[in-house]
Amino acid sequence: MSMFSTGLLVLTSPLQTLPLRIAPVLSSAAQLVERTLYVHLHPGLNLSSGSQPRPVFIPPVVDLSTLITRLYNNAADVCGHLDVRVLLTNMRAQPTACSDTTSPNCPFPTPQPLFHCPEVVLTDFAPQDPHQSHQVKQCLEKYTGHCYVCRPGISSVLLHPQLVKLLENRDAPKDDEGPKAEPMETYSDVVVGGTFDRLHGAHKTLLSISCLLANRRFVIGVCDQAMLKKKVLKELIEPYSERVQRLREFLQDTKPSLQVEIVPLEDPFGVSIVDPLLKCIVVSEETRKGGEAVNKKRVENGLQLLVLHEIQLLKDAHHDEIEEEKISSSSLRSRLLGTLLTPPKDPSHLPPTPYVIGLTGGSGSGKSSIAKQLEVLGAVRIDCDKLGHEVYQLGTEAYHKVLRVFGSGKEVCVVDAAVLLKAGWTDLIHEVWVTIIPEEEAVVRITERDGISTEDALRRLQSQWSNSKQLKHANVVLSTLWEPEVTRKQVLKAWNLLQKRIQQKIEG
Repeated sequence: MSMFSTGLLVLTSPLQTLPLRIAPVLSSAAQLVERTLYVHLHPGLNLSSGSQPRPVFIPPVVDLSTLITRLYNNAADVCGHLDVRVLLTNMRAQPTACSDTTSPNCPFPTPQPLFHCPEVVLTDFAPQDPHQSHQVKQCLEKYTGHCYVCRPGISSVLLHPQLVKLLENRDAPKDDEGPKAEPMETYSDVVVGGTFDRLHGAHKTLLSISCLLANRRFVIGVCDQAMLKKKVLKELIEPYSERVQRLREFLQDTKPSLQVEIVPLEDPFGVSIVDPLLKCIVVSEETRKGGEAVNKKRVENGLQLLVLHEIQLLKDAHHDEIEEEKISSSSLRSRLLGTLLTPPKDPSHLPPTPYVIGLTGGSGSGKSSIAKQLEVLGAVRIDCDKLGHEVYQLGTEAYHKVLRVFGSGKEVCVVDAAVLLKAGWTDLIHEVWVTIIPEEEAVVRITERDGISTEDALRRLQSQWSNSKQLKHANVVLSTLWEPEVTRKQVLKAWNLLQKRIQQKIEG
């Protein structure tokens, strides 16, 4: 079956049954959708009753919050390549059927536009009679059309036959099992804070549950420059404007009826300690103390205490030795090391061989140790820091002689040069690789290696290009911040990916 860029998954199983079905449902959907998967929840929806069902409001209940957490956690495990988004437009404390799409009781007076237009609608609904499949598909397509703006002639797929195979070894509860749903307390104004770098499943869980809790307004504090200084690999954090844009897009898809306010966070508290209308702050186990500190400040400011609503942290099944056990942005940033972050410039003016890597980085960054590892892997290394100043002159005979002597016969040449970017060599190499470490770690290394004072080490670093400035020119970024074995794995990953790029160029 063909792949679709964007899909809409309509989940119809009862809330008590869905938790065990989510992973196999997502696994099946991931075989058909390759970019964005929207999830619409309508527990108990009957697509084979003979009459056309309409969307209804689903009341927020505790089971729904748990289900959303489970869904994003499973999505990270079984379909991490997909941008999964749970849509909450029909989640409101007003469970009234919608027989007229113009009624104020209808969650969708008009079809809701989404940022990515669905090309296929999928469902876990199981028709009692296999011969009803065509009728069920037609019913599903009409139902979807009432809810969302979709591609004309949208395709539909019933996932049930695939789910039977995936679930046959599971002991799923019967559809009528489980206690009565516990209502979820909701609030007029809800606030959260965070970095929201590279929006992932844990962020989406936090945002989605906050959307469930909020009836009117949702305030989000997003960490700006002052709050990023101690973040791991802070140089790889997306710009503030990009993070805000991703948040707005996600929330507009998720619950467009909410009034969303996104504000920069310059300190740990932001608007949470001065806004008198706020009623609830959403926290996790690790940020609960921060929520308590917010309430202490609110008391000092003569404001009402906020309800602390705590959500679960999502476990990262794929974390390694330098990454956190939870799903986190810092782990995602560390996985970028050694990968191609930006495509190389047009190399048509360069000879195809050797493929020249320009390796640079600040003092103490471990650039030379990485160059030596690349040499062991098969590259020829040109240590320009030891060849004298003349070799840095753009276009000089000395530079070209270096390439001829060291580059002939080898497939990859690594030009190890501290002033690579400052000297303007980017047009003479195929890719720029930059090594980075935090300034405080660089100072420690420089003082221990060269026997100079902390002040002299800082002056040396400040005379060089900053990490952020160098990263603007980088195709690949590496870091020697961790143990040597971690660096070795990082370099090996970068080398293997480089070999694939070179092979693709040869085949292309």
